[in-house]
Amino acid sequence: MLKEFKEFALKGNVLDLAIAVVIGGAFGKIVSSLVNDIIMPIASVLTGGVNFSHLKLILKEGTGDTAITLNYGAFIQNIVDFLIISISIFIFIKLLNKFKREKKTDVPEEETPKESDEVLLLREIRDLLKAR
Repeated sequence: MLKEFKEFALKGNVLDLAIAVVIGGAFGKIVSSLVNDIIMPIASVLTGGVNFSHLKLILKEGTGDTAITLNYGAFIQNIVDFLIISISIFIFIKLLNKFKREKKTDVPEEETPKESDEVLLLREIRDLLKAR
């Protein structure tokens, strides 16, 4: 069982997936910082100083942190996070596909060898013999 697990864990796809998860986590932190520290303050200025992360609807009053709230500001911020991440991934995949297409066109196509006169003559003779 240990041998099978080792073979599974060391396959290329599993390692690629692990690397993608680590890079995705780091990328998520960068995007969250971009949204929280750059985009949302600009959006706050454009909307008259509204801080989205603190927007909430109080459903039931309570003392301190015991109030039940609907934090729609955090939801708006997460939507902006998602949009930025999805646009970034779309642009990255589009550039990657463009690079792959350019790489394929750089490879010269093999020319089909031109048939010699002897081969053409032999084919004509064969066709004439078949016709008889």
